[in-house]
Amino acid sequence: MDPDVPHYFYAINLLAQAGLLLTLAIGLALAVQRTELTAQQKAATWIAIMATLVIWFGVALWLGQGGVFLARTSLVPPIPFAIGLPIVAGLDILLSSPRFRAVIDAVPQSWMTGVQVYRALGAMFLALWLQGRMPGEFALPAGTGDVIVGLTAPIVAWLNATRSPSARAATVIWNAFGIADLVIAVGTGFLTSPSPYQMLAFDHPNALIAQHPFVLVPTFFVPLSIILHLLSLWKLRRADSAKPAFA
Repeated sequence: MDPDVPHYFYAINLLAQAGLLLTLAIGLALAVQRTELTAQQKAATWIAIMATLVIWFGVALWLGQGGVFLARTSLVPPIPFAIGLPIVAGLDILLSSPRFRAVIDAVPQSWMTGVQVYRALGAMFLALWLQGRMPGEFALPAGTGDVIVGLTAPIVAWLNATRSPSARAATVIWNAFGIADLVIAVGTGFLTSPSPYQMLAFDHPNALIAQHPFVLVPTFFVPLSIILHLLSLWKLRRADSAKPAFA
């Protein structure tokens, strides 16, 4: 815990983490119940997905608290691997298993998009920038983009829930913007953090992003958000392919 950071930032992070895991647990339980799996398969599938999420979160938390991601002089920074590996492994596991695909199919598009309301917590980066604790080169694009994605997530969810004619276009645009926001955030975070590759914010390096609890953003929340974005687009493609073709 950085003594220079107000304690309420840690409380906000703790509540957000607990709230997200609880929301995912409830959402997955509802989605599993909508599948045609047997009762035993439903229970096993829910446990498998939630156990993976909890273990992933726990490992990221443990490594973050242990300062593993503070390898500032390493030629191979650990955070990019902590971002990329869960995305590749997660999508491969989810989309290669018929049972997991059935669950994803059962998740309403409105939930898949609306759950990312948690991205509005990117306002935390803007607050840390205003307090002089994070460089603007990272906090401004990352925080602003996240706030926009988080605040518009319920709108896109409502369009999908009401089957609005503009739902598909809004979902594509929103997902594309959300992914671009995360790419920019990761890029600026990488370039402003103390490492051999730092190219920005030399007078005020982005040291906090590799410290607990903020390091959970790139090591858990970012890859989770990208997975949700890509699954949302996958569901759109599936829905399009299921529509009858007319000559």
